[in-house]
Amino acid sequence: MAGHYHSAEVDWTCAGDFAANAYSRAHVWRFDGGLEVPASASPSVVPLPYSVEAAVDPEEALVAAISSCHMMSFLHLARRANLNVSGYRDRARGELNRVARGRMAITKVVLRPEVTLAGGDEPDPARLSNLHEEAHGICFIANSVKCEIVVEPAPLRRVAPSRHADV
Repeated sequence: MAGHYHSAEVDWTCAGDFAANAYSRAHVWRFDGGLEVPASASPSVVPLPYSVEAAVDPEEALVAAISSCHMMSFLHLARRANLNVSGYRDRARGELNRVARGRMAITKVVLRPEVTLAGGDEPDPARLSNLHEEAHGICFIANSVKCEIVVEPAPLRRVAPSRHADV
């Protein structure tokens, strides 16, 4: 089986005094389809004004990629298990730590998915836990990183099925 290729363009132009380490780390990520995302070093790594707090930093992007991949894997498995998922929210958090002298790494990512189901029978919490475990196992991004990833699902939320009057 041939691999699939994914690409991104990262574009930075120096603004400031590069030699004096007084330059902006602001840059742009471009993806297929034309999406542009403002990016920067994290202000926790590079102080303001040389970083941009409102931009996405690589560490946040890694955490978001892990969370997003877990969600898509979970939704796929939940649909196959005949669960009617109406909402999903994760407030994921990554931990950046020193791993050696002069080396930092995201050493742990905690996912806290909150799943909402519409109508139907109440699923067994063990069944949902198993779905999250299976989703973690098939997540492309989780299979690509070496940091610890912990999934701590929130208690299940349920919403009543909506009833729309025919107009």
